[in-house]
Amino acid sequence: MDDAAHEAGRIRDALLTRFGRRGFLTAATAVTAAAGAGLTAGAPSAQAAPAAPPRPGHGPRQVLQPHRGPIHGTHYLPSLPDQVRWGYVPALGAEPVLRVRSGETVTVDSVSHEGLLEDQGRDPEAYFTGHGVDRADVLQDAVAIARAYAGHTRDFDADGPHVITGPVFVEGAEPGDVLRIEPLSLLPRVPYGVISSRHGKGALARQADGSAPDGITPGEVMPPVGTDGRATGDPLRYGNVSVFTPVERGEAVLPLGGQGRVAFPLNPHMGTMGVAFAEAPAVNAPELNSIPPTLGGGNLDIALLGDGSALYLPVRAEGALFYAGDPHFAMGDGEVALTALEGSLRATFRLTVCKPGSGDAPRVAFSYPFGETGDAWLPVGLSDPDGGAHGQGSDLDVAMRRAVVNALDFLQHDTGMDRATAYAYLSAAVDFHVSQVVDRTVGVHARIPKSHFPRGHWR
Repeated sequence: MDDAAHEAGRIRDALLTRFGRRGFLTAATAVTAAAGAGLTAGAPSAQAAPAAPPRPGHGPRQVLQPHRGPIHGTHYLPSLPDQVRWGYVPALGAEPVLRVRSGETVTVDSVSHEGLLEDQGRDPEAYFTGHGVDRADVLQDAVAIARAYAGHTRDFDADGPHVITGPVFVEGAEPGDVLRIEPLSLLPRVPYGVISSRHGKGALARQADGSAPDGITPGEVMPPVGTDGRATGDPLRYGNVSVFTPVERGEAVLPLGGQGRVAFPLNPHMGTMGVAFAEAPAVNAPELNSIPPTLGGGNLDIALLGDGSALYLPVRAEGALFYAGDPHFAMGDGEVALTALEGSLRATFRLTVCKPGSGDAPRVAFSYPFGETGDAWLPVGLSDPDGGAHGQGSDLDVAMRRAVVNALDFLQHDTGMDRATAYAYLSAAVDFHVSQVVDRTVGVHARIPKSHFPRGHWR
């Protein structure tokens, strides 16, 4: 056995000894019950917030290694190598790693893929210490996943990048229901993240035939054409660009040139929250690829879905089979270079089943993802929401039209507005934002202010 394999086994065994494959939940529940009991709401349902909640946008007070530091949920789900899927989301009928009751809270130690990937060496300890991070401040679960993940044989060119934790079985959820996902707290686990741009991906990437996309010249392609080493077949020589980004006093810091620097605030949110959507014969089937979002949610990459928000997803599987991944410290609408500021988060969610006719979810959410913040409704449009098995349509016009139709359906069926009047209202008063242009299936979301409406809620 080589040194890397021995170390991987040591880390994995230590984590399993501490938590167990399933039994760690009993201990975690006992430790966190007091905190979880106070965590009874998110902003959309206007109930109590967790005691002493973290201030949004601030970095961690300590590195949140597995099972260390505050755990706000009733249940705790760390990301052990056998409880994650690297690059793929769970299929219908997947074996859950945790079961919860509707309305309960679960804290997930999500792990960012950046620093773990093959073009970065698949060795987060070496990658991050090479950027000045103390070895003790590299997440143990990230190291274990990179070295000991055995869910399938990784293929950097075909697999999604994301570390997906789950699935979580929510009791009472049945096909035809909606799962309401409320992020209640999002704690940065480390004081650093990574922003990456990769050849063939991003808003300014070369086409598959090597040409520049419409609207730009080859000299405007990013990363530059001359650095593209994909023909070597060695991800370490692909010429991809990863920018290590420290967090200082609650802000991310990038070099400006010379002695200058750019600092911008954190906005923690989960890029991926989803429920099982597709049947598949294998864990790494193309229709389960973690990159394109679907009607089951997944990699929606909507920066507004931070703490105090809610995401409503149509349920297709018994138990819904919730999963999460792709944690972000900050992201601009569009996510143009390919990634956000990627960084691991300790995320606490409330998972609630909404039944047809209950009034607990907007009607459009029974067929399509729908978001909500404390002050706005977020109808979503996707260019090609049926997954990655049949090719991907990346037409923003299609995503925009679907966002408009879903907004019209919401205004007509959930607020009672006449459809023609709603169409006029959207044109005069509502902004439509590009969620992202880099996930094969591209996305647009509307932001409808609740303050425009007398009740501030659907009927």
